[in-house]
Amino acid sequence: MKRLLNTLYITTQGAYVSRDGDTVLVRVDGETRLQVPIRTLSSIVCFGNVLCTPPLMQLCGEHDVHLSFLSERGRYYARIQSPVSGNVLLRREQYRRADDPESSCILARSFVIGKIANARSVLMRAARDHDVSEQLSTTVHRLANHIRELMDVPSIDRVRGLEGSAANDYFRVFPDLIVAQREDFPFDGRNRRPPTDRMNALLSFLYALVSSDTTAACESVGLDPQVGFLHRDRSGRPSLALDLMEELRPYIADRLALSLVNRKQVNPKGFRITETGAVHMDDTTRKTVLVAYQERKQEVIQHPYLGESVTVGLLPHVQAMLLSRHLRGDIDGYPPFLVH
Repeated sequence: MKRLLNTLYITTQGAYVSRDGDTVLVRVDGETRLQVPIRTLSSIVCFGNVLCTPPLMQLCGEHDVHLSFLSERGRYYARIQSPVSGNVLLRREQYRRADDPESSCILARSFVIGKIANARSVLMRAARDHDVSEQLSTTVHRLANHIRELMDVPSIDRVRGLEGSAANDYFRVFPDLIVAQREDFPFDGRNRRPPTDRMNALLSFLYALVSSDTTAACESVGLDPQVGFLHRDRSGRPSLALDLMEELRPYIADRLALSLVNRKQVNPKGFRITETGAVHMDDTTRKTVLVAYQERKQEVIQHPYLGESVTVGLLPHVQAMLLSRHLRGDIDGYPPFLVH
């Protein structure tokens, strides 16, 4: 099994990242803030105004460490990676399946079933831990019905339609899961580009982190992250990574966002509202979220399909590996990650 290495997140504006032998050196205002061996890293993620030197980029390429650039708010811009070493036959099969409506529908169904099942688990977990509304209990049953409907759906457009209906149902009761700081973290459905409330700003940032990890996972097993089955081709969009991310978002990102708010690890003062109405996290809050995300990735769980203990941070890699096995014909179907 692949070993989980650290991700280095650089959020300080004006940071200067360079190479010193086989280590990554981070300086701010001429002062060394961090020096870390490259062998301990799987990726480096830079937010906003962070300068990376060409020798540092070379070091990352030599050690297969992905170097990603995002805006301060977590919007993905670009990434630098070493040459892809995946099996060309695997990618050709991926492209053939993506071009075939029936094959695309079968895989899209699996991704969406995983997403809805895990969203339902988030709601059921809240129902066990807190007093919940009747609407939440009704939604749990509605999501179960959506899963049953998906089992025999023959059209990918119908899959997308059911996915949209399930997402609307889920986010309609999402405010019931916020049991602390409710007035400070109101939620009236998903909004993005830009988010216009604190909870959406938090969710969007976490989704960007999961997307980055899932993109790297696709590349690590030889898949093309740009060619998906549920998400269709669009220039610059990692469609396959977004496919795999669907089933992981509720378990990794949504639960973490709720935990951060309900445990008051983040507070309203850590967010600012711009003149346009967009909501952004400040640097301190962003660091708090990143630390919590790293800690979440270190948690060990039992993978329901493999029957092995894996860390949460390796879930994107495991699911990408299972998808590649399916495309190669080693397993009959793609098994989505389902929370038990």
